Amino acid sequence: MGIDVSDNLEARSVRTRALLLAEPTRDPDWIIVDEGFTLTREHEVESLFSIGNGHSGIRGSLAEGCPMSTPATVVAGVYVAHPGSVASLVTIPDWTHLSITVGDHTLRMDLGHNLEHRRILDFRQGIHWREWRHQDGNGRITRLRFCRLASLADRNLLVQCVWITPENYSGQIVADAHLTGLATQVVNNHTKVAVAVADRVVGPDAEEIGSSELMDGRRDFQVAAGQTYRIDRVAALYTSRETDEPDEEARRKSSEALQNLKGVIDRHRQAWLAKWREADLQIEGDHFAQQAMRFAFYHLMSSANPQDEFVSIGARGLTGAGYRGHVFWDTEIYMLPFFLLCDPAAARALVMYRYHTLPAARAKASRNGYRGALYPWESVDGEEATPPYAIAPDGEVVRILTGEQEQHISADVGYAVWNYWRATGDVSFLLNAGLEILIETARFWASRVTREDDGRYHIRRVIGPDEYHVSVDDNAYTNGMAQWNLQTAAELTALVAEQWPETWHALSCRLGLEDEERDSWIGIARDMYTGFDEKTGLFEQFRGYFELEDIDLTPYESRAAPIDILLGRERIAQSQVIKQPDVLMLIHLLWDRFPDDVRRVNFDYYEPRCDHGSSLSPAIHALLAARLGKMSLAEHYFRQSAEIDLANNMGNAAAGVHIGALGGLWQAVVFGFAGLNLNQNDPTYDPRLPAGWQRLSMRFHHRGRWHDVTLSNSGDRIQTTESVS
Repeated sequence: MGIDVSDNLEARSVRTRALLLAEPTRDPDWIIVDEGFTLTREHEVESLFSIGNGHSGIRGSLAEGCPMSTPATVVAGVYVAHPGSVASLVTIPDWTHLSITVGDHTLRMDLGHNLEHRRILDFRQGIHWREWRHQDGNGRITRLRFCRLASLADRNLLVQCVWITPENYSGQIVADAHLTGLATQVVNNHTKVAVAVADRVVGPDAEEIGSSELMDGRRDFQVAAGQTYRIDRVAALYTSRETDEPDEEARRKSSEALQNLKGVIDRHRQAWLAKWREADLQIEGDHFAQQAMRFAFYHLMSSANPQDEFVSIGARGLTGAGYRGHVFWDTEIYMLPFFLLCDPAAARALVMYRYHTLPAARAKASRNGYRGALYPWESVDGEEATPPYAIAPDGEVVRILTGEQEQHISADVGYAVWNYWRATGDVSFLLNAGLEILIETARFWASRVTREDDGRYHIRRVIGPDEYHVSVDDNAYTNGMAQWNLQTAAELTALVAEQWPETWHALSCRLGLEDEERDSWIGIARDMYTGFDEKTGLFEQFRGYFELEDIDLTPYESRAAPIDILLGRERIAQSQVIKQPDVLMLIHLLWDRFPDDVRRVNFDYYEPRCDHGSSLSPAIHALLAARLGKMSLAEHYFRQSAEIDLANNMGNAAAGVHIGALGGLWQAVVFGFAGLNLNQNDPTYDPRLPAGWQRLSMRFHHRGRWHDVTLSNSGDRIQTTESVS
């Protein structure tokens, strides 16, 4: 009797597909790849290849570890404060650790011979893949594939799978995990965090196989040459913020998910594909730009949780320890516009975070002798968390004043409230949360200003976005945004009083707001000192700025060290060199308030004086340069911004990707190159595409409708087509 080879091959193919669960995306526009292995780059690579879902984030570390690795799984919104230190996002035990031993040889990157090794961050599916082919000292060759994900469909679930194929040997394999079962910790005596891990070994026929469970989370099993085996590890992560029994929920969830792992992975993949269908931005003709935009989209989406109004996004998201997970103005000014147009539910959760922390902002204002709400510069649960001191690169202990003086944050929060209302028309938010924030931030500015002999209102001793200059008077950005805050609060309270009188009566009575106070805001805004010179069209960044030393930065363009280290902090503080744009940021945010000649003269003055010591700076310069038609400069700054993480051009990606800069990069394309303007009832466009971009297509949400826009670059003109659904 003969053997039906075709049937056997088909059966084996079915088993192989069942064992795979998913396959990596290979299209280079949808992935970044790190080939080989460089030990000294490991911290940087771990940041870039992080995965997350807004509930937790996992750095892209090697499962077996290495000497320069900092594996971490952090939990959004849960901070731990150790005695004598500033609070940081809590890190749970390393559930991802898994080392493989073949006979007496543990597979490691620094032992034996690595025949192949690559890591793939798969934007399209939201999966971190790793492919490794290793030969040990005895000549045994093992092929491994790893996948890791943080479920976007069920944000409490984390998954890691490892496929193992012994190519030229049979024998025993031991898998050693640091964490099995349940681990719990209580943070700051009130928040319980629980992670439960369920695992199994699956054989070549896609059925679970028996393994001996050794001590300390080790399992051993027999393998045959040429066959593939899979280790599945599912972690469920809960906190007492979500459930009264996080440990029980974690145990139940991990066990259930393990039994339906294919469904868990499929739902996660479908959730990511849905995000891309809703709001992908496509660039034809420039692979690097396309890859950079999808890298930005991926990490921004990985950082937000539309289901939780009590967490926000830190400056490095959930990808590293930079800034300890603290929340800055980055979220409202650089990230929120992305979510407004790509994920309005996440945008709402982010602005509601500021509403829920409004009591703490009121308390901070009161402690400092002011009325209204003064939001923290670095927020942890709404409380001020700026460290009082820092160690500079040259070893000097430096006093940090931003927590006391960088007060523009209150206007930034107010701007985010208005921006959300403008983009969504969410009346419920405006009446039940947003207007109260605008009122309380306006109250702060009304109590913060001082009317002086010149009849103008001044704001003294502040720090603007440019942190090279501290304790300055009348910072243009701070004064300009305070003026805007006062005007907008007055206008919106009048609107609500007219259209929703009953709601307004209840709110004004609760807040004790009389018409006279609202009228005073209009007067303060009208008489606010702005530093604008009508003759030159320039805004002075702060009082006395134009008298400072004007240093030509051209000779320092190729520098490796920060400019304040090369020239010294004292000299920089007495110079016109700025860390990031203050005046230009004001023009960007309030674009329609300024005539074109004012925009241009200020850009031409401040652009050469900025050394981009902040990662937030290049993207805004790219945006403004594009809107002003300075295309070579716009492309230069776009690439500089994109390479902050992708090329680590600031040298600090090891602390996590720069989520704010990624939000700025997205804005540079949408508001700069595409020229999207949302200040009218319907979106308008004034596109200026780089010469190499053949076509830019984007989809965004505005006031309840999705807009599909394509900008086609024919060389001498750009054709715009739009459909609305």
